[in-house]
Amino acid sequence: MHHIDYKDLVSIVKQLPVSKLRKLNNAINKEIDQNKKSKGTDLKTLILNAPTWTDTEYNDYLSARENINKS
Repeated sequence: MHHIDYKDLVSIVKQLPVSKLRKLNNAINKEIDQNKKSKGTDLKTLILNAPTWTDTEYNDYLSARENINKS
């Protein structure tokens, strides 16, 4: 992959016709979205998608925890 200086890239982009600019914009936005997804999940999403216990499972845990604490 060739390294293109930022100033050179901007200069090249300014020469593009509007139709190519739109295509480039779509490609850049798609790349940004993919990078966001691949960099991990934010805490809120992680919490909202985390597995949860049913009331029965939680009560079983509390009972087990109480027995452990007594021993």
